[in-house]
Amino acid sequence: MKSHTAYLKMHTPERCAIVNITDRVEAELARSGIREGLCLVNSMHITSSVFINDNESGLHQDFLAWTERLAPYDAHGYRHNLSGEDNGDAHLKRTLMGREVVVAVTEGELDFGPWERIFYGEFDGRRDKRLLVKIIGE
Repeated sequence: MKSHTAYLKMHTPERCAIVNITDRVEAELARSGIREGLCLVNSMHITSSVFINDNESGLHQDFLAWTERLAPYDAHGYRHNLSGEDNGDAHLKRTLMGREVVVAVTEGELDFGPWERIFYGEFDGRRDKRLLVKIIGE
């Protein structure tokens, strides 16, 4: 069995954003030479996420609005913020949207369902972060 590891650097100018990273993951799959296996993509930061869904801008705006309603940035009372941080909401948003995805690799391609794409969700941006791409197989 072969494996391939890559770290993708992410940096959003906005505090909250959704970024389609499918092309970057597909490029790593091509570099790996793996034709059959699994591809793991995960955020290595506790205030950002990786998830699979549709690449539709209205839906992305809905995700950001939904997570903001559930965990508003300006809410007082996050115990985490008592430590001097201001990102208690971002930790909660990450939990809602998920840490990682695993996609099957079939015949050298990510084996998606209709409309599926991989996204990076940022909830405390404006600084460098990393994603792990780990591909294993033959």
